[in-house]
Amino acid sequence: MAKNLTPQTIDSLINQALAIEDEQAQDAGALGYLARAMVQATLPHRAVKGNEFTRVNGNYSLTIMAPSNIGLPYGVIPRLMLTWLTTEAVRTKSRELELGDSLSGFMSELGMLPTGGRWGSITRMKDQSKRLFSSSITAVYENGYGFSVINQNVADRAQFWWDNKNPELAGLWKSTVKLSENFFNEVIDRPVPVDLRAIQALKKSPLAPDIYTWLTYRVSYLKQPTVIPFASLARQFGSDYARLRDFKQAFTDELRKVHTVYAAANFDVTEHGLIIRPTSTHITRKS
Repeated sequence: MAKNLTPQTIDSLINQALAIEDEQAQDAGALGYLARAMVQATLPHRAVKGNEFTRVNGNYSLTIMAPSNIGLPYGVIPRLMLTWLTTEAVRTKSRELELGDSLSGFMSELGMLPTGGRWGSITRMKDQSKRLFSSSITAVYENGYGFSVINQNVADRAQFWWDNKNPELAGLWKSTVKLSENFFNEVIDRPVPVDLRAIQALKKSPLAPDIYTWLTYRVSYLKQPTVIPFASLARQFGSDYARLRDFKQAFTDELRKVHTVYAAANFDVTEHGLIIRPTSTHITRKS
């Protein structure tokens, strides 16, 4: 049996998948969005050394740099933050986003339960948020004819004024994020629609929501069956795995979880790569 796929895990994913199928995301108020730049190449899955990290997807590369005294964002929390920020930006059409009156309320929006202590969720959420908002992002597309470079920060300004010891209390000042103009424009220009319930169902591993968002985006423009070698997938999703076979095992395990939630996805796993076929995206457009 694949690692981490216990009967309890499968049962939980199936129950959540059935709930998703019973009600469309738009009707359930669970329609979310992600910026295309962050779907085609993603953040580190775990802590990495240094303050620079690059993902590669064909002719596209995404490089994230952070101040060395703060460090790079990694794991599930910044992914939840980006999903929330992008969804709010699309919903409000505003660069200035309010994070709510209380820390507890905002963490609930992210699907997190506030816990204290050095390794508690409050400490981790604030640490990862600071890492995310302190980082700069460079997206490069190049081919035989030329190249395109986009430099951007996620936010021009971020202010967190909540009380760690009293997460239910409102802060003395509003906690806000002002998205950078470049990132905001990237967000509202054809964002990738996702089902927030699927993101929550898959959030125990940062790789699973990465695969989910990429897969539903990839089939949105797929015209014919496409073979993607594991070596290419590793550059896009798993450049922090030491060996290709380690990435292949992890990717296959998490893909099974994604398929439980996104049952319409049409693919086959071969010895050398992934074959994906045209099918419906996870978010069905209303007529």
